[in-house]
Amino acid sequence: MSIAYKLGDLVWAKMKGFSPWPGRVAIPTPELKLPKKATNVQCIYFFGTNNYAWIEDNNIKPYHEFKDQLIKSSKTVAFKEAVNQIEEYIVNPEKFAELDDHARNAEEEFDKLKDVLASENQEEKTEEETTSPEVKKKSSTPKIRLGSKVKPIKRSSSTGLKSAPRKKSKSSLSRSYTESDMNDKPSMLNHSFSKKSSLLHRPSNILRPETPPLDLENVSETLLEKNIKASQMKFGFLGLGIMGSGIVKNLLNSGHKVIVWNRTAAKCKDFEKVGATIAVTPCDVVEESDITFSCVADPQAAKEMVFGNCGVLHCPSLESKGYVEMTSIDSDTSHDIVEAISGKGGRYLEAQIQGSKTQAEEGTLIILAAGDRTLFDDCQSCFKAMSKNSFYLGSDIGNASKMNSVLSVVGGVALAALAEGLALADRAGLSQADLLDVLALTPLASPHLILKGRAMIESSYSTHQPLTHMQKDLKLALGLGDALEQSLPLTATTNEIFKHAKRLGYANHDVAAVYIRARF
Repeated sequence: MSIAYKLGDLVWAKMKGFSPWPGRVAIPTPELKLPKKATNVQCIYFFGTNNYAWIEDNNIKPYHEFKDQLIKSSKTVAFKEAVNQIEEYIVNPEKFAELDDHARNAEEEFDKLKDVLASENQEEKTEEETTSPEVKKKSSTPKIRLGSKVKPIKRSSSTGLKSAPRKKSKSSLSRSYTESDMNDKPSMLNHSFSKKSSLLHRPSNILRPETPPLDLENVSETLLEKNIKASQMKFGFLGLGIMGSGIVKNLLNSGHKVIVWNRTAAKCKDFEKVGATIAVTPCDVVEESDITFSCVADPQAAKEMVFGNCGVLHCPSLESKGYVEMTSIDSDTSHDIVEAISGKGGRYLEAQIQGSKTQAEEGTLIILAAGDRTLFDDCQSCFKAMSKNSFYLGSDIGNASKMNSVLSVVGGVALAALAEGLALADRAGLSQADLLDVLALTPLASPHLILKGRAMIESSYSTHQPLTHMQKDLKLALGLGDALEQSLPLTATTNEIFKHAKRLGYANHDVAAVYIRARF
């Protein structure tokens, strides 16, 4: 037996892909179109996000009755804020009294609007029924009702004279209702009637889940199975970001001596507790280490590690020291770095990495290396700790970065295609979960794509590979294509899709968030 909900009822409402969320039965905004073939639906205002949506009654539950059961359904910051807001509303109703009065007035006006529209629709229907087909065919002049404005007649090259569509009167009434009743003050129930309130123009609706802290003392089973004999050399590491943290964890857990530096010094403290040594500057790391790894955000940051203030080149002596660049960079940047390092007697190796946060923590990355062969050999115990395989692509600097760009093209285009496929399935009324189940049984099956597909349909964008990093890699691939005069039309389009997703506010979400751009 369904519950009859009324305006203002506090509820738990579940939207597809989300946990149950605290909300309130509200008046729909003009932009919120009623779904086709919709039955038994309510317009719900969601606390904490200021969003509205049509929700079926079977996905709505009374707030107080199901509070104990559903209040632990999510642990995200956004969910906690939403619960705090609805609880504040319950405890201090007088604080929202003005909003409630405003909502009641809006409800009355909304009912008046529906009566007017129903009356006009009935009048139109009556006119159509009483007018003979012959009269309709002969008449080319629009009827004008007393008291209404004369509509301008529009010309059409294919149909001659036409009157303005009757639907215009509906939008006119909606606009009048909006401006006269809802624009005086912002309302809790009617957050905004501006076109800018649509999901497409409000990019921060889906918040990025908090990344769980890295458990540095927990040794992965994969690492234990490798039975690594750690090198006795000292290794430096610059950058403790999403990838760097997991890599350093495995280096330490496999018995390597590691000296760390990070732009945000606080991140180094946790690694110090499990055996790492902290250095003050990148220059200090290189000076105290035999081989230094660099894994930072982008080519510009990679250059700063070498050429910047207190950078690698400020080390008194680089003679026989090794420098391994793991940052995703272009071949030109790699050539700039190798010239600087080798010019001071050092050895240089590109070691581009394929994988995400999970692979970095489990020690199952793929390493693509190019440059000094002796340095590649000296890093084998480290590479074994952080990867499941390492490939030496020759002594020519740039080979590794080019291969990384090629793989990024394939991965980026595949993710964009998956996002569009899921969006199309959803629009066609198909089950997205069924699509992934079928996909997993076809020759197109890929554990990575299935995993990202699950994240897309569950709106789970905890960062494993930042979307902005994928877009950066696609940009580097396009630069390589320009240099080689190689046409990359699919890559260019995919790059624009990821750029748009960044502009919508999802730069630091997981790459799976590209689905949000594809969906709308």
